[in-house]
Amino acid sequence: MRLRLELVCIASTFALALVLGCESAKAPESSSHSAAPTAEEPAVRSGFGKVDAARATAADAETGDWILHGRTYAEQRHSPLTQITRENAGQLGLAWTFELGSTRGIEATPIVVDGVMYVSSEWSRVYALEAATGKLLWQYDPQVPRAWGRHACCDVVNRGVAVWEGAVFVGTIDGRLVSLDAATGRRNWEVLTIDRSKPYTITGAPRVVKGLVVIGNGGAEKGVRGYVSAYDAKTGAPRWRFYTVPGDPKQPFEHPELEQAAKTWHGEWWTVGGGGTVWDSMVYDPELDLLYVGTGNGSPWTRSQRSPGGGDNLYLSSILAIRAGDGRLAWHYQTTPGDNWDYTAVQPLMLAELPIGGVSRKVLLQAPKNGFFYVLDRATGELLSADPYVKVTWATGVDLKTGRPKESPIADYDREPRLLYPGAQGGHSWHPMSFSPKAGLVFIPAMDVPFYYAYDAAFRARPNADNTGLDIPRVAGGPGPGIEREVKGALIAWDPVRRKEIWRVEHPGHWNGGTLSTAGGLVFQGIADGRFRAYDEATGKILFETQSQTGIMAAPMTYAVDGTQYVAVAAGFGGGALGSGPNTTAAIMKWHNEGRILVWKLGGGLAMPTNRARDLSIPEPIALEVGPERLALGETRFNENCATCHGFAAASSYVVPDLRQTSAERHGIFEQIVLEGALVAGGMPSFEGMLTKDEVAAIQAYVVSRARAAFAEQEAERAGSAAAAQAPR
Repeated sequence: MRLRLELVCIASTFALALVLGCESAKAPESSSHSAAPTAEEPAVRSGFGKVDAARATAADAETGDWILHGRTYAEQRHSPLTQITRENAGQLGLAWTFELGSTRGIEATPIVVDGVMYVSSEWSRVYALEAATGKLLWQYDPQVPRAWGRHACCDVVNRGVAVWEGAVFVGTIDGRLVSLDAATGRRNWEVLTIDRSKPYTITGAPRVVKGLVVIGNGGAEKGVRGYVSAYDAKTGAPRWRFYTVPGDPKQPFEHPELEQAAKTWHGEWWTVGGGGTVWDSMVYDPELDLLYVGTGNGSPWTRSQRSPGGGDNLYLSSILAIRAGDGRLAWHYQTTPGDNWDYTAVQPLMLAELPIGGVSRKVLLQAPKNGFFYVLDRATGELLSADPYVKVTWATGVDLKTGRPKESPIADYDREPRLLYPGAQGGHSWHPMSFSPKAGLVFIPAMDVPFYYAYDAAFRARPNADNTGLDIPRVAGGPGPGIEREVKGALIAWDPVRRKEIWRVEHPGHWNGGTLSTAGGLVFQGIADGRFRAYDEATGKILFETQSQTGIMAAPMTYAVDGTQYVAVAAGFGGGALGSGPNTTAAIMKWHNEGRILVWKLGGGLAMPTNRARDLSIPEPIALEVGPERLALGETRFNENCATCHGFAAASSYVVPDLRQTSAERHGIFEQIVLEGALVAGGMPSFEGMLTKDEVAAIQAYVVSRARAAFAEQEAERAGSAAAAQAPR
């Protein structure tokens, strides 16, 4: 089996805020489930989304609501609700569901404010639901051009909304920040946060601090320059922007920090953008008035091509402490200087107070991709500890005096390919972790997934392509058979004070959901095979389990309405699993991917919705004979342009179609699909200008060859099964 590569997925001035006036939300669609009926067009209501600075700062006292992305500014994702406990978790039953009508990845954490749930789904859609019943109040569709989906490294996902002073804020996959009326879903204002000539995307949830809506973006592999921006929550007017990497040093630096950062770069990095995008985590300390931001990988991944001559390449793979009011840097810590492995530091951040060395310290916690769990003093950035929480081979440890990792002798792959842990998916990705103050444990959705890094000495950056600097055919070929057995996922309970793992629950697959902890002594998590579980926080014992038939990546949350505690999760598989190929343990291999909101309560009696069964059979391929040189060209162009979504060797994760199942009719319009955008309405973009007709024909021949191989294997297995059935017993 091949090792699947997952390519994780420059504006110099602000775009002016475009105030568009009120606009009706898109008419809501009917849900196929009776618990979420079609709503009438809502009248203008008052009292919706009333979150302000005082309420946000005191969010921990609001036991029944979940008003911020991680419940509080500390983003510990811990709830003080205790109606559901270790003793009665087995009595949980489904209370209501809401059908999102989606087939792609769902990554959002719902927000609940005063009995109303606000949640986002694929293509940046937003829904408002009654939190007690799932009744649809309104729906908003930003009408993202489907062709823009080609710029998303890791599916057309969205990790959630923010609610503030009667407005709901969402970032769209095509780079807009939108303010909606929390009562009606009508648009208040919209601002373009990116340069549309560059392949930026937004998948992260905005945060609101001090009346400013803060949003980042993604696209490092495609060749962009990272930054994080703040806009006035009432008007959308730009307030500040912090660039995470320097631009062309011949031009004036946008802010003083970049002059120092430029000294850590070499060559002409700015021609490929540099990377360092802020595509996920942000957390705020109102006492210190510091906004903590995680930054991403470089563009390209390979440092010797990105910055010939070396250098740390600030502020890639870093934690930045930014003053919320003016956007200036207070301190920074770089988890992976001179990143060479896609070891982003955008993974979830959280704030806590812990006894370190017998002294209570205000700390920042992170388990980034590079495999080390970090504890930092959040006032100064001082490194307090850094310990491996998964298998790590690229480094032997982290020097606590210098804060720098100790790279191992096998870490560099410029001269020969290397199989390293963690891989590009990381020891932990965007999936939220949670913290139980009582247990003192952090619950991490962790991964042990190696990656075969192979350097491409002939690399040349291509606009709008995945510019990793890797030799993709060699990466796709992998180090040899059996590597798939090394791919593992687990829920880890980590003690940040004792600096060690306390317990672990192994999962059949690696791409599993985020976590929630509660004062009832529970940890909740959904997993890729569709199961949703409640664990004993002290031991990891499974206390509740149910099968949803939809893979779960998002983190659960909990809230209370009229004295009843609910636990909710948004289900839908995809995201970074998009191009990783078939995962035989994932629900999507058994059932179609049906996105929905699932909500449980004690004594709930609703039946779980069922999904259509997945047909994995390969139809007999069309006849298309070409020579080995054409097939080689087709494989190369397929890996460069198609594998990120459709998987290497044309073996899909089934988030998008498996091209080996392509019908004869679709093969008849293959060129129109790829070059003319015949299926752009469904999210398949045109590759006009990136591929020639000859290259498209070679890709088609390669796809047919892969289908033919899969069909032959399938028929051999069927024949073997038939022979076994007829054999004498």
